[in-house]
Amino acid sequence: MKNIRVGMDISQVAHRGGVAIYTQNLSQELSKNKGLEMAYFYSSLRKSYHGHLKNIKKYRLPPTFFEMLFNRWRNVSIERFLGPLDIFHSSDWTQPPSKAKKVTTYHDLVPIKYPQWSHPKIVSVHKRRLYLIEQEIDHVICVSESAKNDLMEVSSIPEKKITVIYEAPTSEFKIQPKDKIEAFKKKYNLPEKFVLAIGGVGERRNLARIKEACKDYHLVISGYDIPHLEDLGELELLYNCAQALVYCSLYEGFGLPILDGFACGLPVVTSNVSAMPEIGGEAATYADPYNIEDMTIKLRSVLEDEDMRNIMIKKGLERVKQFSWKKCAKETAEVYKKLMKS
Repeated sequence: MKNIRVGMDISQVAHRGGVAIYTQNLSQELSKNKGLEMAYFYSSLRKSYHGHLKNIKKYRLPPTFFEMLFNRWRNVSIERFLGPLDIFHSSDWTQPPSKAKKVTTYHDLVPIKYPQWSHPKIVSVHKRRLYLIEQEIDHVICVSESAKNDLMEVSSIPEKKITVIYEAPTSEFKIQPKDKIEAFKKKYNLPEKFVLAIGGVGERRNLARIKEACKDYHLVISGYDIPHLEDLGELELLYNCAQALVYCSLYEGFGLPILDGFACGLPVVTSNVSAMPEIGGEAATYADPYNIEDMTIKLRSVLEDEDMRNIMIKKGLERVKQFSWKKCAKETAEVYKKLMKS
């Protein structure tokens, strides 16, 4: 049986966030699959590609150009850039025309389900792309059952065209030695003991309520009190430094920081909504993200009950073993193979 030639848009790696982490890790793992012949499309005006993938076509054009070209004008196919394809796996921004079988990934439905949290331009782009997906897509990958349910709620895509494939931790994080932790705290002038929260644009990360819930503790918010850490080794140390992670977001399609916290032996207090209970399982503690008192009580129990804390750390280290990028890539390749047989 000949290899399946797969085209994949990896332009999202130019940005920060969960979609970039997914794209980076999945593309690397798929490149190792001997049954696939991968071809990658990358375009960014501001950031050159510095990865190690082979057979990558790079362009220095603004994303707005390709959004117009692929989502609106639609008179140029992805094959013009990548050559003949069996499968094309699109990003979460554009849906180019293609003669190949089409796969895309839905990470969350924020612009569609909660448009008040997104810029109107982003909302319009995602609505336009969803329409194209409803008309043309052969299969959709959702990163959680929660994301799948959201997609089915707002679209006409049948369930038989949707497969849930979980993401994995940002990197192969683990518990770090005390000397490295102390050196990192000193470098960034961090408190000896603190609670970690994850920053983000807009109100979705629920930072106003989190600040109030954590008012009796030192709170460090990544991206605010400490810069966004591009170096994964430093990000790993940041998780290792904290006493607990408070990730009480109002909505997440997956929730990578939950797994990152688990991998670093960090107790996690997260929200009881959307995908977060699905990802955290029995290893996290859950709070109502709209109830400051509930968040405060849950955080206090994690910080002050040593037995509970140790149990959570142990459960987190076990839970994270269920997620890997190798598994994600294997299941993604299975989606490709099934499409080729259909």
